[in-house]
Amino acid sequence: MDGQKLLFIAARPLKIYLLLLILASVTYSCKTEPKATSESATTVRDTVAASQALNQWFEDRFQEAVDESPQFQTQLGIKKDYGKWDDISSKKEAEDLKKNKEQLAYLNDSIDPGILDESTRLSYDLAKMRLENDIASYDFRFYNYPVNQMHGMQAEIPAFLINMHRIESLEDAKAYISRVQGTKALFEELVNNLQIRESNHIMPPKFVYAKVLDDSKNIIKGEPFDPSKEKSTLLADFEKKVAAVESIEDTEREKLIADVKKALVDSLKPAYEQLITTLEDQQKRAVTDDGVWKFPKGDAYYALRLKNITTTSMSAEEIHQLGLKEVDRIHGEMRDIMKKVKFEGTLQDFFEFMRTDKQFYYQNTPEGKEKYLKEAVALIDTMKANLDKLFIIQPKADIIVKAVESFREKSAGKAFYQRGTPDGSRPGTYYANLYDMESMPTYQMEALAYHEGIPGHHMQISIAQELEDIPKFRKFRGYTAYIEGWGLYSELVPKEIGMYEDPYSDFGRLAMELWRACRLVVDTGIHDKKWTREEGIDYYKKNTPNAELDAIKMVERHIVMPGQATAYKIGMNKIRELRDLAKGQLGEDFDIREFHDVILKNGAVPLNVLENLVKTYILEKQESKTVVAAQE
Repeated sequence: MDGQKLLFIAARPLKIYLLLLILASVTYSCKTEPKATSESATTVRDTVAASQALNQWFEDRFQEAVDESPQFQTQLGIKKDYGKWDDISSKKEAEDLKKNKEQLAYLNDSIDPGILDESTRLSYDLAKMRLENDIASYDFRFYNYPVNQMHGMQAEIPAFLINMHRIESLEDAKAYISRVQGTKALFEELVNNLQIRESNHIMPPKFVYAKVLDDSKNIIKGEPFDPSKEKSTLLADFEKKVAAVESIEDTEREKLIADVKKALVDSLKPAYEQLITTLEDQQKRAVTDDGVWKFPKGDAYYALRLKNITTTSMSAEEIHQLGLKEVDRIHGEMRDIMKKVKFEGTLQDFFEFMRTDKQFYYQNTPEGKEKYLKEAVALIDTMKANLDKLFIIQPKADIIVKAVESFREKSAGKAFYQRGTPDGSRPGTYYANLYDMESMPTYQMEALAYHEGIPGHHMQISIAQELEDIPKFRKFRGYTAYIEGWGLYSELVPKEIGMYEDPYSDFGRLAMELWRACRLVVDTGIHDKKWTREEGIDYYKKNTPNAELDAIKMVERHIVMPGQATAYKIGMNKIRELRDLAKGQLGEDFDIREFHDVILKNGAVPLNVLENLVKTYILEKQESKTVVAAQE
């Protein structure tokens, strides 16, 4: 028996182990002694005790992390520190490093993973991996852009107040005001972080500044900053929320509105003005170099990013070549669609047709945008009704579809998902960016809805949050290659139960996959091969049917989030590879619903761990069949 098989047998669940013991006792009953049974019972007791103790330790450490993060508390639906913001200081990062080292030492020196049950041993491995990665990443803690056009604090803070901070009582309203007041101190630390980064030669390229300055200025427009204008985004949000709380009396409501106006003017406005002043000053020194190769030790930083994001050992060059290969393959499948719809011309001609023909776009009007949102909801509802064909485990949490808010739609991405609360009190949200309807073709609607909604991010993330038999840190800790790989895989799966009946929608699915394949090429091109922003944009324009604005936004995303976009295709390819392996090994015993159960029931995991889980499932399935056959 080879070492790989021994590994899987060691990891099999207790039920399979017991079945094999039964079979062994039938075949070799004369060699079985009472002493072995006693030792097995002792081992089981030790395993249960050790596993329970470690899981309690995981729970205690998770609770410590929750207690230190008021914003994470809000995301979880907890209102303990409802009026506070997180500590974003360098001192806090140093304290976190110390804790990480102490926790890693505890796992290495005080825990024997060999005595743990299978699930707890997996938690042990994942916790160790997280701590090791976080410790290794500490040297690069300043190698990011806290202010950027994708997820910068200038937009995330107001978005958090609007989308996360629910007001259901007088106390909640006061906490909202407290958070508005707290933006002044929060942004003082943000400015300090930006200045530290500049002293370390870490600054975003020049194009970023105009976008984040625009976002920042949008927040402090309107009433109460300018009483002659319509209400600002945050004032309108606060008034709408407090108006919906019946328990707040009118006189108290008026006082709350007066208090929030004062907080907006006295605290939030100077906070943004200080940030704007800092950004305008840094803008003068910004350069047009885009890749992280421009940083000190930039190559080492990018290699670590790729390792952590893909959870593989793939080099930048290997990822680049994979992207080129996948682009060629998908182009071939697109040519098959061209034949199906009887289009005459080259693939580039077809791209131009898909980019410009009016039949594929809703009007850039309130009516057109509303139509898009309604159709996205309908697509998700249709998929909900078909989940039993593909899945055993399904989410309880609901999902809603919203347009990206006006204050950030110009710079935000095409679409994204925001998780709901574990208790379901706030549903998951699929955000569609309808700023430019020419960037949201109808033939991509299906794939987008499946990716962000069901069976994509909403389903996977909600299921992880709802799992009852894993530590909480596994419910909320993400692995980008797994999460985004599942999202991209989720665009394909509906096709196998009859979705994408319209060949143009199927082309849209391929266009979305092509987009992710191009990401492998362009991300590594920019950060490893020193491509310029313009070279990246040109590659997308030549190789995809997407609008030019899509290409610009995507390349600018690569630049401020190095490596992140490589996760999608690498994750999807691994899931497809494992599915092909399971089908090949199990033959007629393969069940797509069981396979998806294996992928989803452990929460997000690194790709190498996912591979072990699937291989263990295959072995268990084969062994279970052997046991049943022997018993018959």
